[in-house]
Amino acid sequence: MGKGTDKLYITHSEWASEDAFGASAGAGVKQRAGDASFKRLPFKFCAVSLQPFKNPVCTAEGTIFDRENILSWLQKHRNNPINGNFMKYEDLVTLHFAKNEEGDYVDPVTYKVLTDNTHVVALKNTGNVFAYDTVERLNIKAKMWRDLVSDEEFGRKDIIVLQDPQNIESRDLSAFKYLKDGVSALTEEQERERHGSNVNASALGNASRILKAKEAVAAARAKRGAADAAKQPGLPTKASGTLTTVGGHPTHQTKSVPYNAAIHTTGKAAASFTSTGLTPHTLADRALLSEEDYMLKIKRVKHKGYARITTSLGDLTIELNPEFAPKAVWNFVTLAKKGYYDGIAFHRNIRNFMIQGGDPTGTGKGGSSCWGKNFADEFDGPSTHDARGVMSMANKGKDTNSSQFFILYRPAKHLDRKHTIFGRVIEGMDTLTRLENAEVTDKEKRPVEDIVMKEVAVYIDPFEEFRKERSDKEAKEQKKDEIRRQGGAEDERVTWTGKRIRDNGTAEQEEGGGVGKYLRAAMENGGAEAGIEEDEVVGEWEEEAVPEPPKKKVKSGGFGNFDSW
Repeated sequence: MGKGTDKLYITHSEWASEDAFGASAGAGVKQRAGDASFKRLPFKFCAVSLQPFKNPVCTAEGTIFDRENILSWLQKHRNNPINGNFMKYEDLVTLHFAKNEEGDYVDPVTYKVLTDNTHVVALKNTGNVFAYDTVERLNIKAKMWRDLVSDEEFGRKDIIVLQDPQNIESRDLSAFKYLKDGVSALTEEQERERHGSNVNASALGNASRILKAKEAVAAARAKRGAADAAKQPGLPTKASGTLTTVGGHPTHQTKSVPYNAAIHTTGKAAASFTSTGLTPHTLADRALLSEEDYMLKIKRVKHKGYARITTSLGDLTIELNPEFAPKAVWNFVTLAKKGYYDGIAFHRNIRNFMIQGGDPTGTGKGGSSCWGKNFADEFDGPSTHDARGVMSMANKGKDTNSSQFFILYRPAKHLDRKHTIFGRVIEGMDTLTRLENAEVTDKEKRPVEDIVMKEVAVYIDPFEEFRKERSDKEAKEQKKDEIRRQGGAEDERVTWTGKRIRDNGTAEQEEGGGVGKYLRAAMENGGAEAGIEEDEVVGEWEEEAVPEPPKKKVKSGGFGNFDSW
């Protein structure tokens, strides 16, 4: 194993040498490895801004830019930022990428997701982007030179390679000319934003981030202080702005948390701390959920909803339970309000089991949710398929709920935790019986005569009730805050001793019971001004002293009371 020896081991010097044997070539392999500065640009990124593109265009060589960024570059430089050659905007090809429901770029024919390791090409005359495997199999080998999307003719020379996993050097950042020359690729707006101050931040290095952070903190404090002064003019406040006095009593003021605040922050502070390309952000603000996301949390909306399904055989009144199935109820209510279910027939009816509907195609394979994609199951509640009239979502497997639903004719415990329960029938059991007894085909269990949902009307929308309740609560809170800012209500503006507080902040002096009121009255009488007539005073007369009765002599004898001891 060693050099020219029969040793079964390799010494340290042999392993560390540059000419060591073995596939890894010893410890010196790192020194002989490729350039460590190699950085590959993902195909989803603009070659100028080095950020994900929004409106992609490309050159004939396959370099992708964002339209806004390359226009700004061409106005200043009029050349290709990658190789320095002369370039006009007319030389660029507008690209058309296809996306799936998750927002990923895909091949428009095979719907294969395009990754950083996919061979990606575009057609020069149409701008449509494909995976090279698709073009090779369906166009080149089949000799069918037509665009698979627009059906326009093209030639082999019209194929532009955007990404070749076998040629990664074509997207090597270290080979970009403008990066080698140190030319800035910022737009005019970004330049003004960076050089807006009198201090040359670019010459400060890492210290510029500290300077910007200090400026942001100072501006936030000044803004906060101005807002507090505007809310309570004339009242003394501390410099920190966290303690104010109202009527002589200190009250703490804290920033109110929005009702739709998430449990996580926006991440701006962490992102600006680790990236020099972002504006410094020093506040750990909590992220805000949209109103829909806020309401679609388990146990958030506890109001019951009610709807009526008018069928060709009668009416069914449904009670909706959004507490444990908010997404299913939201989906049903939204589709019903849009008239999605109107005119749809029940396509499956099995006696002693259930009736199923909600598919516009009538085949049981169609239907779409209000979001345009399937949504997840909801099994957190205590509801089970334990009674006649239970209403659940139909699906094709885990987390594949769309618009179809079914109503049970009898308990079916085997469906628990497989289908989301979101309602039940509370009125119209006779209609449910007529639906169950309707004639169906033997094989497909489809009603012989169509049972149509003529209308699905929502009587009470639980989410609207929740919005109304929250609006009323916010109005009451605002009213209380306004009263508190004005000094409080009449019955609340009292000191800890029970004295009411005037508008100027002093306590009212009220006469109370006890000895105090007589003392105040005596002091007022004693300080009366001269010249004012006084009440008549009846003089007192001396009375003769009444002699005290003689004390009885204590009988002597016995022990007595021992007073003389």
